[in-house]
Amino acid sequence: MKFGVNTFIWTANFDRSNLPLLPGIKAAGFDGVEVPLFQPSQFAAADIRRGLADNGLDCTICSILTGGLNMISDDAAVREKTRVHMQDCAKAAAEVGAKIIAGPLYSPVGLMTGRRRTGDEWQRAVDCYQAIGPTLSDYGVTIAIEPLNRFETYFLNTAADAVALCDAIGHPNVGILFDTFHANIEEKHVADAYRVVGRHLKHVHTCENDRGIPGTGHVDWPGVFQALRDVGYDGWLTIESFGFALGELSAAASIWRDIAPSPESIAFEGVKFLRRGMA
Repeated sequence: MKFGVNTFIWTANFDRSNLPLLPGIKAAGFDGVEVPLFQPSQFAAADIRRGLADNGLDCTICSILTGGLNMISDDAAVREKTRVHMQDCAKAAAEVGAKIIAGPLYSPVGLMTGRRRTGDEWQRAVDCYQAIGPTLSDYGVTIAIEPLNRFETYFLNTAADAVALCDAIGHPNVGILFDTFHANIEEKHVADAYRVVGRHLKHVHTCENDRGIPGTGHVDWPGVFQALRDVGYDGWLTIESFGFALGELSAAASIWRDIAPSPESIAFEGVKFLRRGMA
């Protein structure tokens, strides 16, 4: 088991200027960081890789679709642009030494159509992932698709649907990121949902129900920890939260108040709780 932290707690982006964060993250007991990748051509892969090596840390990648990218668009040109982008992301991830790209990588966060997803949209996602599968294999990168709560997407909300999507895609380098924050909203039983996704589970976000310090809210942590043991999960447990005053990023995550004594306490207290829980 590896314990990670998403750098959104400190910064909306991550580049050379943020490398001084890494020694403190290592000292707090983390095995690695999760850094954002939005535009592969601007990703500081070489700098980040050196910084990680200097501090004995590993790396995972988080990403969303921005700038008009949309895997399930009815515009074939948009879908093709998104396919190329995803392949470029896989190459950039490999360059920084990451083996996981995680996120709601099907449509833009917050995009709503006022209706349920359609069969055509579902098939477009399947087709795109099948098309990029060979690139993922070539670069040794896995994409972990994240279901979000109903207020952030209409396309993929539940463990069962995420499993159905991965079954339809049928590629070993495509699986599921399952996040306790979203599951707490959408699932009848959060721990059982981890058992549902078990055979496709590639990545875990360990977030409290209010995005605060893990262990201080009402997420069923004992149940989640036991479910992870039951399915034999041995990947990353990554804390994802957001700084309280990072402008557009904090607004996008609906962080309207201080949800902990400090953003850093979410990470540094949270990792202690996670390590105790999985010990």
